Amino acid sequence: MTAGCTTIPLRKTALNAVHRALRAKMVDFGGWEMPVEYSGLIAEHMAVRTGVGLFDVSHMGDIQLRGPGSLAAVQRLCMNDASKLAVGQAQYSAMLHPDGTFVDDVVVHKLSDNDYLIVINAGTREKDVAWVRRQIGHMPGVHVSDYSDMYTQLAIQGPKAEATLQKLTEAELRGIGNYRFAWGKVCGLYNVMIARTGYTGEDGFEIYIPSDELTSARVWGEVLAAGAEFGILPCGLGARNTLRLEAAMALYGHEISETVNVFEAGLERYAQLDLAAKGDFVGRDALVAIEAAGGPKRRLAGIEMVERGIARDGYPVCTVGGEKIGAIASGSPAPFLKKNIALAHLPVRYAGVGEVVAVEIRGQLVQARVVALPFYKRTKKYA
Repeated sequence: MTAGCTTIPLRKTALNAVHRALRAKMVDFGGWEMPVEYSGLIAEHMAVRTGVGLFDVSHMGDIQLRGPGSLAAVQRLCMNDASKLAVGQAQYSAMLHPDGTFVDDVVVHKLSDNDYLIVINAGTREKDVAWVRRQIGHMPGVHVSDYSDMYTQLAIQGPKAEATLQKLTEAELRGIGNYRFAWGKVCGLYNVMIARTGYTGEDGFEIYIPSDELTSARVWGEVLAAGAEFGILPCGLGARNTLRLEAAMALYGHEISETVNVFEAGLERYAQLDLAAKGDFVGRDALVAIEAAGGPKRRLAGIEMVERGIARDGYPVCTVGGEKIGAIASGSPAPFLKKNIALAHLPVRYAGVGEVVAVEIRGQLVQARVVALPFYKRTKKYA
């Protein structure tokens, strides 16, 4: 370490000691000490696809906007149309830079007519909070609160997630639709937010409980006990990444970033550009201009390896003749699909389903093809 420099300690969730007791492999993730795996990435991935898995996602951030101006603030900040939300409903959205690239992707929850919760990513937490305050802090009738450290957020994911969590709550989980949430008693705790959301491509729930260590550890243990008959496993960030990749869900710094616009990420279906219906938002003008100019020059494409090889993050994507045309945004073996898959931003002419490309792996061109997204989609709405 250079003289005069200090090492910034990693932040820890309230479950850090629990993860260590379970002998999880811990890593630095966006300045947080988080479990990357416990029993093994493949076992954890398959538990979520076939049964149920439990994740600590307390490193995620939570920004609350309250007051009579809160809807106007959300509309200014985010690209989706929050006016369409009913109380108890959530929507996927994003905050954009003026050029239409990503500050972050978010989930907006409507708590009441004058109260919204925006869940943000861990690696961009401080940046996001500062961005929100800069963009809407001056607007009348809205109060911005950063409640990121107030909650332990647990994700219970998989076809047996409902059966697992139902043992621990009197709330009727079957009545909570996808991207809906309710308040209920969970593990003896009152007024717990129970959201049917997740980042795995499976059915599941995310619950928000007080962030003290004793409560967090108790609830974690009770969820594991409730899911024991279904083979529940504690799951780390490794499985979370391969699960979201199979489902083609974006990750900040990979499929979305400050250098990728909404069209290039394939997320324009969430951007409501109708000025009369939604109103203006940061980044709208740029998106309208891109659309008017004929659309983006590149698109997010799904890639499946044809020849033997794993397309890792950052590997060059080339034509079959060897001309570099892009790079892998995210790539990995897919444990459930038993294929090697990847996502990459490619020129539009090469991004169509069926196109043959090559991935440069250790100096060799390995053949791949563009396939439809998502790679994996669950067949049942609920278990």
